[in-house]
Amino acid sequence: MHLVIVGDSTVCNWPLSDPLHRSGWGMHIQSYFQPGLTVSNLAASGRSTKTFITEGRWAKALAEKPDVVLIQFGHNDSHVATNPEATSATGDFRDYLRRYIDDTRDSGGVPVLVTPMCRRTATDNLVPYADAMKAVAAEKKVALIDLHAASATLYAELGDRVNSLAANLASGQPDPTHFNADGARAMARLVMDRLPDAVPALRPLLRP
Repeated sequence: MHLVIVGDSTVCNWPLSDPLHRSGWGMHIQSYFQPGLTVSNLAASGRSTKTFITEGRWAKALAEKPDVVLIQFGHNDSHVATNPEATSATGDFRDYLRRYIDDTRDSGGVPVLVTPMCRRTATDNLVPYADAMKAVAAEKKVALIDLHAASATLYAELGDRVNSLAANLASGQPDPTHFNADGARAMARLVMDRLPDAVPALRPLLRP
């Protein structure tokens, strides 16, 4: 089987030489599976539901004929409306999500929406985007992994949301969004704890 991941900088592959030691959770998914499943992490830093399509990245993802597609956006969609990557949580963000779902199904794959993990700030402007994903998932009857809620729970377990990950899971800068390798692995674990229920066909391919 072939699993493709699309998303933004919190998901993508970062070089080991990155000076801020950033890591995306998509980098750490392959190790959960036996050799019978291949993961392609096509997520790209700075992209939104809109720009991932307009730059041709989504077409390349579909060209890989994936069996399963994990779709996480929201961080860059939530930027100020004048930015070219921005979308509206009540408008075109939902339309783009519907396109990802429909295109994946049309190509024979199974789409899975993944809500964006919380920013480690006192006020989280990603709530409308997480809620929009849940609404579209219900409308389109598609599997959803609520990483937004799961990450909020993890932060609460580690301390308050603003400071909980500063010492050991955050990337090497005052950054409330990105993670180092340990933080990205923690996000990957939250995803993988839920993925077998979202796509039961993947369960036999997991490592013991």
